[in-house]
Amino acid sequence: MSRTFRFGVQSFNTESGKAWTEKARRAEALGYSALHLADHILGPGPALEKTNHPAQNIAAVPAMAHAAAVTETLIIGCRVFCIDYRHPIVLAKEAMTMDMLSDGRLELGLGAGWLEEEYHALAFPFDRPGKRIGRLEDVIVGLRAFAGEGMANVDNDTITWRDFEGLPKPVSSPMPPLMIGGGSPRILRLAGREADIVSLNFNNRAGVIGPDGVQSSSAEETEKKIGWVRAGAGDRFDDLEIEIGAYFTFVMDEAQPVAQMMAQNFGLTEEQMLAHPHALFGGVDTICEELERRREAYGISYITVGDDNLETFAPVVAKLTGK
Repeated sequence: MSRTFRFGVQSFNTESGKAWTEKARRAEALGYSALHLADHILGPGPALEKTNHPAQNIAAVPAMAHAAAVTETLIIGCRVFCIDYRHPIVLAKEAMTMDMLSDGRLELGLGAGWLEEEYHALAFPFDRPGKRIGRLEDVIVGLRAFAGEGMANVDNDTITWRDFEGLPKPVSSPMPPLMIGGGSPRILRLAGREADIVSLNFNNRAGVIGPDGVQSSSAEETEKKIGWVRAGAGDRFDDLEIEIGAYFTFVMDEAQPVAQMMAQNFGLTEEQMLAHPHALFGGVDTICEELERRREAYGISYITVGDDNLETFAPVVAKLTGK
């Protein structure tokens, strides 16, 4: 199928409520489809330093609700909620409330969790990947039951609910679009089977951000990931939207030196870095051509950039969406 391009912005930090309001409204005005946060808790300190992950100074749920309140068409989302950081019934209630209050503008992103030192710093059990992904499967069952008609009765290894109806019901039917993110075979097969939007990410098996994760998402590895998604999706693959975070985006005419430096940092060749699906280097026309090539090669049509590229990437959004 021919997938239509869509673009999102992801933010970790904001200086003030006014700045967050302006960011949301600016993203909407520039033609971005969605504004996302991540779902991380740690502030600066030794625990965060061990992860190589940036600090996130605002909580996802209230920030998403605020962004929805100050915009009219912008989709709000989280790439992605860690299902281990909140009780499933709290997540269900908050998600369906945000969907209702935003008139159906929630993308419900879910993940199994991966940032090991964050778990340890918060005294959360960091179970083996299979157990965390199994919990994610259980939570998806609960969310569908909560959003559906009748009693939200669920009895699995993670959830035991009985004798109540989930309220509020979402505006989106049968529930908000479900985004599942990850980089391992099992979670991408799950995403193919259950999600509306598959978010391709690093295989964060190391539990930290580093060369291993970046190398696990090269062009060759991304082809394998699409194969895992296909295996899970079967006949519904063509109905899926494939999303990716362009974490390394440099909109500039002379981007080769930057690509060379990043290739050295991550243990890749320059050619591998330039073709890396999570990276974009070059002027507007070069980036547009590369995104069209990747859409043809992988089916990726939904690209999320960091908010530091909100303005510089906007001409790419305009050219590929006609906005």
